[in-house]
Amino acid sequence: MPQNLHYFDRELSWLAFNERVFANAYNEDIPLLERLNFIAISASNLDEFYMVRVAGLKNQQDAEDGTTENDELLQAIYERSLQLIQAQQKQFKKISTALAKQHFCIVEPESLSKLDHKWLKTYFFQDIFPILTPLAIDPAHPFPFIPNMGLAIALELTGKHDQKMRALIPIPPQIQRFVQLPHKDSRFMLVEDVIIKHISELFPGFRIGAKGCFRILRDSEIEFHEEAEDFVRYFEVALKKRKRGSIAQLMIEDAMPPSLRKFVEESLPIGTGDVIKVNGMLGLDSLKQLARAHAPKLRYPPYHERYPERIRECGGNIFTAIAQKDLLVHHPYESFEVVVEFLQQAARNPHVVSIKQTLYRTSNNSPIVAALIEAAENGKSVTVVVEITARFDEQANLTWAKNLQRAGVMILYGIVGYKTHGKISLITKREDNTLQIYTHLGTGNYHPITAQIYDDLSLFTTDEQIGEEASKIFNYITGYAPPKKLLQLAYSPLTLRNKLEELIKNEIQNAKKGKPASIWAKMNSLVDQRIIDLLYQASASGVSIDLIVRGICCLRPGVKGLSENIRVKSIIGRFLEHSRVFCFGNGHLLPSSQAKVYISSADWMPRNLDWRIETLIPIENQTVKEQILNQIMVAYLKDKAQSWVLQEDGTYLKSPLSQQDFSVHDYFMTFPSLSGRGGTAHGEVPTLALPPKD
Repeated sequence: MPQNLHYFDRELSWLAFNERVFANAYNEDIPLLERLNFIAISASNLDEFYMVRVAGLKNQQDAEDGTTENDELLQAIYERSLQLIQAQQKQFKKISTALAKQHFCIVEPESLSKLDHKWLKTYFFQDIFPILTPLAIDPAHPFPFIPNMGLAIALELTGKHDQKMRALIPIPPQIQRFVQLPHKDSRFMLVEDVIIKHISELFPGFRIGAKGCFRILRDSEIEFHEEAEDFVRYFEVALKKRKRGSIAQLMIEDAMPPSLRKFVEESLPIGTGDVIKVNGMLGLDSLKQLARAHAPKLRYPPYHERYPERIRECGGNIFTAIAQKDLLVHHPYESFEVVVEFLQQAARNPHVVSIKQTLYRTSNNSPIVAALIEAAENGKSVTVVVEITARFDEQANLTWAKNLQRAGVMILYGIVGYKTHGKISLITKREDNTLQIYTHLGTGNYHPITAQIYDDLSLFTTDEQIGEEASKIFNYITGYAPPKKLLQLAYSPLTLRNKLEELIKNEIQNAKKGKPASIWAKMNSLVDQRIIDLLYQASASGVSIDLIVRGICCLRPGVKGLSENIRVKSIIGRFLEHSRVFCFGNGHLLPSSQAKVYISSADWMPRNLDWRIETLIPIENQTVKEQILNQIMVAYLKDKAQSWVLQEDGTYLKSPLSQQDFSVHDYFMTFPSLSGRGGTAHGEVPTLALPPKD
C-alpha cells in the first residue's frame, strides 16, 4: 500500500504501534509472564482495532460501493494483521515452552493423572456444565447467533446407527478461559479442552468425528444521533445492539477439518477477507488471566508507588499542601491515592461547599464515586458530568451514574455530540469568610486501577485564575454558554486548536528572527494534518522539534526540505505512556525557566481538537515547570531502553540494548518528583543532561 508523500496512513501507523507493543514479548530481559502479557495486550488491541476501525472502513466501503483506495488499505491491513497474528502464535508457543521449564504450564488432556481426571470431572459438573448450552444444528435448530467476541466449539458427531449430527457449544464469557489444576506446580488447561474432554456428558451416546473452535468479532462502534430524545435510553438500546453488529472478523482454528470449516463459514454472513485461520489458540487476549497468576519469580518485581512527602509534612492534609504551592503528582510513580483523598477529604470537610467533577472512565467499586456519594450525603452540592460514550465503558458509566443520582448528586451528560474528555475536579471551600477553589486538572482518567500502570500527570492548584477559568469551562459543559476570553486555560472545541497553532507560529517567528526556537511535545497520537503542516513549516524555518508519540504518528520525520529538523520517538515498556506535555522555547533554549509549558488531556487529533471537550493547562509554578522540563521531558528524551525511533520510511528502529542504556521508567521508579519531595528530601533528585541529537 503506497504511503502519502507527506503523511503516514493512520491505520497502518496504528498497526506499527501494536507491533511495537508485541515486540516486548521477545525481550528476554522481561519476566516470562510479563512477556505473555504483552502478547495478550497486543491481541486485545488488535481485537478493538477490528471492532472499531476495520469495521468502520468496511461500512464506508459498503456505503461507497467499494473504492480502489479503500480496497488496497483493507488488503494491507489484512496482510499485516495476519503476519502479527502468526507471530503472536509462534511467540506464545516459545514462551509456553520456557514457562514449562519453570513449572508453569498449559497441559494437554492426555497428560493428566487419574487424580487430575477425578478433580476435573467434579470441577466440570460444578463450574462449567450448568452454564453450557449444547446445540444441535438441523432444520429445527438453526445456527445460533454468536455475540461479539464470542468463542464457540463446532462439532461433527456420530451417534448410534451412524447417525450424523453437527453441533455447537458456545462458551459463555462468564467462564474463565483457563482452569487451574490442583496438586502440583502451576498447571492450567484451556476450558475448551475441558469441555471436549467431557463431551459425552453434553451429547450422551455420540462420538466426536471432527471438532474445532471459532471466534467472532463484530462492529462495535455506536453511532450517535443528535435527534435522540432520551440520551441515556438511546445508549442503553445501542449497547444491546452492539452485541449484534455485523461481523468484522471470523477466526477459525487451522486444525478444524475443511468440511466443518465450510459449514461454519457458510452459516455466518461474512466477506471473503474477514476469515483468518489460526494455527494455535484463539483469543490470545485471554492470556491476561495467566499473566496475573501468582508467580512472583515470573513477574516484574513489585513496585510500590511513592506518596508525596510534601503532603506527609502537612499532616496528610492535602488542602494545606496545595495551599502552600502547586503540586504535580506523576502517576503511577506517585500514588493515585492523592486524587482519591482529595475528594474524600473534601467530602468530610465541614468547610467544603461544593464539588464539581468530570468523569470519563473509572473503576468498578470506584473510591472516586464513593467519595462523591459521601459528599452528597454529607450535604455538599455535588455536580458530576458523566461521559457515557467512553468506548467499551458505556454500560459501567451508566450504572454508576444512576448510583450517584440516587445519592443526590446532580448528573449531567455533557454537550450533545462532544465527548467530555477533559479531567476537571473543582472543590470550593469556605476559608476566612471567602470561597477558595481547589482545582485538579489531569492528563489521565479518574481510574485507580489504570493509574497503577498509566503514566499521567495530576496538577493541584489554588491559583485563582485557573480555578475561575476551569469553573467557566465546567459551566460551559453544563450550560452550553461558552465563556468569554480566558487568559490561562484553552479548551476544545473552541480555543485549544488556535492556542496550539499560535504557540507553534511563535516558535517559527523566533527562528526567523534568529532566536533559539524549539518544541518538545509528548502525546499518544499525532494525526491532525493542520498541526502536522504547521510543524513542517516550523522545521523548514529552523525550529528544532522533538516529539514523543506513543501510538499513531502520521507525520513523516527527517525528510529533507520538509521535516529534517523533526525527530519522533515512541516509548513502549512496563508502563503505558498516557500523559500529554507540550513545551515551547519562547525565544530560549529548552529546557528554560522562560519556556511556555503545558499539560493537556488532548492528543493532536481532529477528534480531540474539534469534537471533544478537552483542556490545555499552562504551568506557571517554577518548581512544577522545572519538574516537567528538567526531570520529566529530559528523562523521556534521554531514554534508550524503551525507545523506538521513527524513520523517514515509516519503520521504527530500536537500538540494541546495553546495561548502560538509560531507562525512563527505572529513573522515575527510583527518584522522587521535584514538587512532591518535600523539604526533607532536598538534593535527592539527580540533574539529567540532554542526550546529543543524532
